[in-house]
Amino acid sequence: MFSSFSASPLPGRGAARLAAAALVSGLVAVSALTLAGTAVADEVPQSQGGATATIGGLTTSGTAVIHENGEDQQVSAGLFEMSVDNGGTLQTYCVDIHTPTQKDAKYQEMPWSGTSLNGNPDAGRIRWILQNSYPQVNDLAALAQKAGVSGLTEQDAAAGTQVAIWRYSDGADVEAVDPQAERLADYLQRSARNLAEPRASLTLDPAAVSGRTGELLGPVTVHTNADGVTVTPPADAANGVRVVDKDGKEVTSAADGSELFFDVPEGAASGSAALTVQASTTVPVGRAFASETRSQTQILAGSSASTVSATATANWAKQGAIPALSAVKNCAKGGVDITAANEGDEAFTFELMGLEHTIEAGTSQTVTVPLQEDQAYDFMIKGPNGYEKRITGVLDCQTRSSADGERTQTLSEPSPATAGGTSTTTTDLAETGASSATPVIAGIAIALVVLGGAAVLFVRKQNAPTRD
Repeated sequence: MFSSFSASPLPGRGAARLAAAALVSGLVAVSALTLAGTAVADEVPQSQGGATATIGGLTTSGTAVIHENGEDQQVSAGLFEMSVDNGGTLQTYCVDIHTPTQKDAKYQEMPWSGTSLNGNPDAGRIRWILQNSYPQVNDLAALAQKAGVSGLTEQDAAAGTQVAIWRYSDGADVEAVDPQAERLADYLQRSARNLAEPRASLTLDPAAVSGRTGELLGPVTVHTNADGVTVTPPADAANGVRVVDKDGKEVTSAADGSELFFDVPEGAASGSAALTVQASTTVPVGRAFASETRSQTQILAGSSASTVSATATANWAKQGAIPALSAVKNCAKGGVDITAANEGDEAFTFELMGLEHTIEAGTSQTVTVPLQEDQAYDFMIKGPNGYEKRITGVLDCQTRSSADGERTQTLSEPSPATAGGTSTTTTDLAETGASSATPVIAGIAIALVVLGGAAVLFVRKQNAPTRD
């Protein structure tokens, strides 16, 4: 008997407030839900690869004022710094003026389609601003001359650039306090032109493949701006699974456009494995960075040589249905796209929120799970031969102002990120969360799994169980 579990979603950010009150019961329910499937199910990444980094704080900034609902609200505006996992440094501006930044939050490189930049007709203008202002243009005298001002400090340049970005990312009525920074913001806003979204620093496509034992599973294509990437074979390579090219030659390095395959021996038992590719490169200016902790979405202004990586998985069996699963946030549709491919010789069916979907042998199907903004989700997928995958996350597709119109905190209001700690009467939005409240926010996100619409997916074969 197969079933799916779901809960009615709660509207908007009010759900986050209710989630805090229900945190204890939510955690219990999540634990039960997880154990009902498996405690060791692999998580399906929803990033497509690239850089992963931890945000620090503002490094260069000035002051700006938001004019909203007849009130003036003062905020810090400027350049953030991130530390890249395994080496490298990123400089970023934020693209969601009303959302706090949580110190030490983890961020992942993302396409615009998975962030609030999706559908923004001015997203390309933001990229132009980034390429034509500080820190990409570090000759401040030349930048000042173009902007028609007598001179610029680094603080002026960072504040003016951030203000211009907010006008396009949030449609905010915002201005820099310093006159020079304000004139720079006006120049950048007036001069900006639409540019195309930059390519990812590193991705693998597709992120999941499947097939029969004794065959080459793939191809998985490398896309990168790096000169080359190193290829790390599956952790269980001892059982004979190798990463090879189309001719069956083992691969330890690759380049943009390379095709990789999993070589699974004929006698291998049903199972799965993952390969990882890694490189050192500069991440393209204009790439978005998002966090699962509702920390401000960031956009890249500069990159040192940084470590980037991507992972692809393979699932195999001798016969029967052989699923491969991938997932990606789809802000255009307001949900998560779950793609199920079946390279086996039998159809399989999965239930998703009460609806059945059958994937015929040799075909694939993408199902979009609709979610509300800020809704956490937790999907468990079970398939033949012990195949189990879990998809978790939080949908963050809108700027806070476009989502529900909540007003920005003023300087006289304490920050919610100091809850449980020392409150302050001086709150800068860009640095909200400079306390250690990130674990609290992560806990609330877990509770939202239950309150906001948790679901379990079960994949089943239509025919008899697969035989090894």
